[in-house]
Amino acid sequence: MHRFGMPSIDLLGDQIASLLDDPATTHGLARSLRAAIREIELHRYHHAGQRAWPAGRIDEKPPKVQIGGGAHSIDGFFNIDAVPPADLLWDVREGIPLHEGTVQTLFSEHFMEHIDYPRSVKHYVAEAHRVLESGGQIITGVPDAAFALSQYPGPLDRSTETIDRWYAKRDCLGDINTQLDLVNLVFRDQDDDPNYTAHLWAYDHEKLVQLFTEAGFTAVEPWTFDSSMANPKRRWGSVYVIATK
Repeated sequence: MHRFGMPSIDLLGDQIASLLDDPATTHGLARSLRAAIREIELHRYHHAGQRAWPAGRIDEKPPKVQIGGGAHSIDGFFNIDAVPPADLLWDVREGIPLHEGTVQTLFSEHFMEHIDYPRSVKHYVAEAHRVLESGGQIITGVPDAAFALSQYPGPLDRSTETIDRWYAKRDCLGDINTQLDLVNLVFRDQDDDPNYTAHLWAYDHEKLVQLFTEAGFTAVEPWTFDSSMANPKRRWGSVYVIATK
């Protein structure tokens, strides 16, 4: 089916799959096409959510919300994610589908580095400010760029624990040859692997403070890691802040 002369998403997906199967498709084009396939998948999930909630707001008013939690669920939190499993499938780059001033606590970890800066990140933070009630808080954890840079320059053997904790299950171990390789993985992890999502921006404490302050939050402070909410595997090399509206 076509709309306004443009091919449907399903047809486009089929055409991309055909190109990926073609041995004549170059490496660079194949990388771009695989990225497009991932975005098509997100588009499908998001539009399924939009069909259910065409006004862009769900009926529920959950007081505690996790964004992009994936398989990591938190007791008492409503999980919004672009892919399953989630309580609601929604691409928050397009906004947070919650009512204004209704949320007490928003939580996300190792999510924000995967969306584009500045457009999507600043829109997401502004939306977080909108949906939080007065005095509400957003807790955000991301890979700590300052931690990665603290080991650079220097010999790679200084980072053995970091590599073991972050990349032991990855196929990229043979390509971590210098400290700069490790820094690049933190800042712009571009591994061409469907199991991993690219890093698009790096953050440290200072950047998080600036980002949330710019959006109107009144206080941005370090968050004391709480394993009843955060994934214990994320603690190493991460920076967390709590911003209050």
